[in-house]
Amino acid sequence: MSEREKMLSGELYDCSDEELLTRWHLAKNLVKEYNNLESGDIENKNKILKELLGKMENNVWITPPFYVDYGNNIYIGNNTEINMNCIFLDDNKITIGQNCLIAPNVQIYTAYHPKNAKDRLGEIKEDGSFEFCKTYSSPVAIGNNVWIGGGVIILPGVTIGDNVVIGAGSVVTKNIPSNKIAYGNPCKIQKDNI
Repeated sequence: MSEREKMLSGELYDCSDEELLTRWHLAKNLVKEYNNLESGDIENKNKILKELLGKMENNVWITPPFYVDYGNNIYIGNNTEINMNCIFLDDNKITIGQNCLIAPNVQIYTAYHPKNAKDRLGEIKEDGSFEFCKTYSSPVAIGNNVWIGGGVIILPGVTIGDNVVIGAGSVVTKNIPSNKIAYGNPCKIQKDNI
């Protein structure tokens, strides 16, 4: 099993794998190019996004700057807007439905590390160096018609249902079912979204 296959299946994987690093560097270069384009250069922005992302449907708008790990594990549905300064650590799949609004400074994490330092770092060498940190990942799924408020952090493995509003500044640690308004740290359901 390749390190990429381990990564996408949620097993412990090695970020220093050549295939993963090659894609990581490509994604960083594409994002740098995207973030430096003229604001109105929609044609080249869409060209880069089609190369960067796993899938992008129609009428997707991503305001730079935008940051990813690999990019090709991100899937975005129709009519979705992602505002400036969002960070998507897509070591596993990030799926965003249709008609979604993601406010500025939203962070979506799919990667996490072993709690035990020895498992995370491997053997520390005599010169103080260590291997790349070992990593796990879990996918994040966001349904249709979702509004994620500014500064929200979504942790690995979270699923957010359809027609959900997540209040600004929330830290989403657990799944949020459809048709709810939720906010806080940790994010909790506050009421129905009718």
